[in-house]
Amino acid sequence: MTAEEMSGPPGPKALRLLYFVGAGFICTAAINKWRELERKSLQQQQQQQHGLKDQSPRGPANAVPKAID
Repeated sequence: MTAEEMSGPPGPKALRLLYFVGAGFICTAAINKWRELERKSLQQQQQQQHGLKDQSPRGPANAVPKAID
């Protein structure tokens, strides 16, 4: 008999399989969430860069004196 056959009833094996599959789902969901956050961050950076190019000369650097006036 091999070590695998002597490991006991199939209950613990099925439980380990469920843990493994569950961990795979959790990791996949976390990776997808990370990619979504990275994509949103890149979109915001691109919007800010395009926004700075399209603004008038009185841009964000001059916003504080304008608010104080």
